[in-house]
Parts: sequence; C-alpha cells; structure tokens
Amino acid sequence: MKIEFTKMHGCGNDYVYINGISQDIPADIKPDMVRKLSDRHFGIGGDGVIFINGSDIADFEMEMWNADGTRAEMCGNGIRCVAKYVYDYGLTDKKVVDICSFDKVKHIILTIEDGKAVMARVDMGEPILEPAAIPTRAIGVEKVVKYPIDVNGKVVDVTCVSMGNPHAIVYVDDVENLEIEKIGPYIENHSFFPKRTNVEFVQNIDKSHISMRVWERGTGETLACGTGCCGLTVAGVLNGLTDREVDIKVLGGTIHVKWDEADNHVYMTGPATTVFDGSIEI
Repeated sequence: MKIEFTKMHGCGNDYVYINGISQDIPADIKPDMVRKLSDRHFGIGGDGVIFINGSDIADFEMEMWNADGTRAEMCGNGIRCVAKYVYDYGLTDKKVVDICSFDKVKHIILTIEDGKAVMARVDMGEPILEPAAIPTRAIGVEKVVKYPIDVNGKVVDVTCVSMGNPHAIVYVDDVENLEIEKIGPYIENHSFFPKRTNVEFVQNIDKSHISMRVWERGTGETLACGTGCCGLTVAGVLNGLTDREVDIKVLGGTIHVKWDEADNHVYMTGPATTVFDGSIEI
C-alpha cells in the first residue's frame, strides 16, 4: 500500500499527517503503521501520526496517534497544523474552521500570508479540573494543586489539568538542566494517573513569561506541547504564580496562551509549518 503524507510541525512538535478523506487506511493496521512511520531511524520520523478525516459534527476530524501506537485525545500543536493543512491543500477555503477530536470540537482562526496559513489561534475550551475527570486518583480535594506524590522515593508536588488530555505540571528551579529522561517516565506512568499523563516541567521567568520542557505520554520528550502550554497557564493562575496571559518558551519556539476570565476558555496561538510532502510504501 502506498501512502501519501505531509510532515508538519508546530514549534518542533512534529507529526506525519495523512489525508484520511482521500486515502482509506484500514483501522487494524494503524497501530503498527504509526510506530513504523514515527520511527526517526527506520521511518519518516515524528512524535506520532495524525489522520485528517471528514466529520459529521465539525468541518474536519483530527485522529491523533502517539509514536508508540496508542491513541491520544488532543494535541494543541497538531490541531493547528491540521487547520493549516486543510486550508493550504484546498480542502476548505475557510479561514475559520472547526476541527473535532474524540467528538470535542475546537474553533480555530487562521492567519494567512501569501495564500498560506502561518499561524492559528485555537479556542481550547474550558480546562477540566475535577480530579477524577482529568483523570487522577487524588483524594479529598476539589482541585489537584500542589498535590504531593511519591516518585521513586522522592516527594513531587503536581498540579493537574486536563485540556482534553491529562497534564501534570511540576515547578522546577532550573528546567534547562533537568534530567527529564529520568524523572519523566516515572511521573507519566505513576499509579496516580490511571490513563498515564503528560508532564510539564516549568520554570517561571516572571508573571507573563515561562520556560517549559515536556515529557509527552507515549512519546517521550518533545520540542513543544500545545495542550501542555494551556494546562500550565491554568496551573500558574491556580498557584498564584502567573498572569492569565503568558508567553511560553518551549524547546522549539514560543506559544502564547490566554485563560480568559470572562468565558473560562483557554486560547492558544502559535505557528504551524509544513516541512515536506512525500509517499511511502506500507
């Protein structure tokens, strides 16, 4: 089977994008296919694979897969790239598009330059703070804010938010020199998180500027995480550390996030970039 694909990234968070409208990919081969395509040595290379499908409840559907062949509920950088893809490749002429993932619809406004989408602002909706809905196994609290868990014999305080997928925010003094590959997997797979979790390690620069590294569930460290940036913005407000509108420096660039007090929605703005098109035999 020959598959046409496009490699795209948002601040370095890169995925292989496949048009599922024009190409019918059998569901049973997707997990293994995703693992092979995501491999940076023997495949195309990426943090996962995203299929762009038709939808009955939105303009398009984003079907996201992690690099390890597991499904994921949402990807902030990914959904910006999906919006760019459908505009740039003529699937729509709308500059405002609705894209769903797991039946949750996100509203996206594109910035167009020279006929191509270069930036996208995504209404990520309201953050989920109820412990069981994130989900976590926190007991006796309404919100998981600075909640201590034992990580390999050391107490780590986590603040947890879901933006359609789970996030655990950990504040550190020096994010640049953090040995993320050692602590990240322990928190991702901790029994406190029944569906595992993404982990954001956060260093606050000032009230409106943050530096972050992320360990993504099912993938490992990535250069950016859009939903993670949204989650840590909410966490910063809950902890009284940051403003509601912040610029977040990730390894691959900068993402701007606002948690609007008026409607309780989180708005994320960032770039979307096409790297190359290609085809591969599966």
